[in-house]
Amino acid sequence: MVIFAYMKIVIAPDSFKDCLSARAAADAFADAVRGVVPGCEVVTIPLADGGEGTALILTSGLGGQMAEALVSDPLGRRVKAAFGVVGHTAVIEVCSACGIQLLSLAERNPLKANSFGVGELLLEARKRACRSFLIGLGGTAVCDGGEGMMSVPGIRESLKGCSFELLCDVDNPFIGPRGAARVFAPQKGATPQETEILEKKMTLRAETILKDTGVDVRDMPGAGAAGGLGGALMAYFGATTGYGISRILEIVGFARKAAGADLVITGEGKSDSQTLAGKVPYGVLKAAQGIPSGSSGNGIPVAVFSGRVEDEDRLLSAGFRAAIPVSPEDMPVAIATNPSVAAENIRQAIRRFLPDLLR
Repeated sequence: MVIFAYMKIVIAPDSFKDCLSARAAADAFADAVRGVVPGCEVVTIPLADGGEGTALILTSGLGGQMAEALVSDPLGRRVKAAFGVVGHTAVIEVCSACGIQLLSLAERNPLKANSFGVGELLLEARKRACRSFLIGLGGTAVCDGGEGMMSVPGIRESLKGCSFELLCDVDNPFIGPRGAARVFAPQKGATPQETEILEKKMTLRAETILKDTGVDVRDMPGAGAAGGLGGALMAYFGATTGYGISRILEIVGFARKAAGADLVITGEGKSDSQTLAGKVPYGVLKAAQGIPSGSSGNGIPVAVFSGRVEDEDRLLSAGFRAAIPVSPEDMPVAIATNPSVAAENIRQAIRRFLPDLLR
């Protein structure tokens, strides 16, 4: 049995998609860590990168309150969308109004989905005297270049003079080979033929935006985020952009909370080479590398525990101390993504691997 001196462990996961929220995952990790290392200081920092869960995480971190608005979903049905209010700042995740999670697999078609509900949500926040907007872009079902959002009556007049900061982890332009349609529409249910139709629509949309605002979003970095909502918000409202996870880590005070830790544990539903393109675990890794650890004074080591792990060599080469799958290899996905099973898999993985990580 290994006897551990006093130590501090930080737990900073993303959600495990379609399974556990970031908070639920963090709680499962923390429960197991306390069982393995009694008396350890455990700090939980649930995270998101601009998609689902972002508003709650940031609002809690900033000491605000959550609110609800009745808005249109991507197909025009009325849904409750949550957003945060921190003083005169609204914290919004656009996926609460036009998210892909609001649609069944059979309903997912970005040719039919629109962002009207996002405009309604912005106006509801404005009615609460919000003058600044912190907006997470991610997890949307749309590719309409913000056309739906901007068709809400009175939106330009109502939001005139407000400030907007976008949280985004992609730099894709509005159109072109790396644009919103060709890169993201297939992930939202579009066929190859529908993708090309959407590309033409986005090209026309860019021309309309240029005529309306004088801003050319076609090649603008980040304009393709959230189906072009990024470009619309930048053009019509002068929104600025910040790299999603880095800005979120700054807002929640990650560096201050992690200072002096001996280990950081992060995770997500699946970790692979795409994790290194700016997802939560990689953002946590880069931040932790610049924070003195409690044991060595060098950067804090980071281990990623995810539902599934691929490209392990690349993850380790990037700097992770370990990349550990929590789901047994022979466990069917349908079972592994059951929330109670997933939480238990996390606990079992921590019990099995944490002692070696702390030696």
